[in-house]
Amino acid sequence: MNRSFTITLCVFLLTSTSVAAETLRCGGKIVKTGMTITEVEKYCGKPSSSEVEEHDVRAGPRVIGTTQLHIWTYNRASGQKAAVLEFDQDILLSIKYVRK
Repeated sequence: MNRSFTITLCVFLLTSTSVAAETLRCGGKIVKTGMTITEVEKYCGKPSSSEVEEHDVRAGPRVIGTTQLHIWTYNRASGQKAAVLEFDQDILLSIKYVRK
């Protein structure tokens, strides 16, 4: 019974950590995956830096088009990691925290 409890606890902790990484607090608002670029900019303002990468869209081995990945970085307060937001076209896909 101890072993199953430990495994369950580890799964819970790993799951809760990944959920916490999918949000960003901007002032009194919470930004989360699924939001649009417009919504994020409304809550957080302009990013500290941004870039656009073009990626192929594939169906099996064939390239059927391209998509744009927008990468926004918000430098946060001293002592906090920078927030890197990735959008596919207009939708926020991920929020990651990295050292400045």
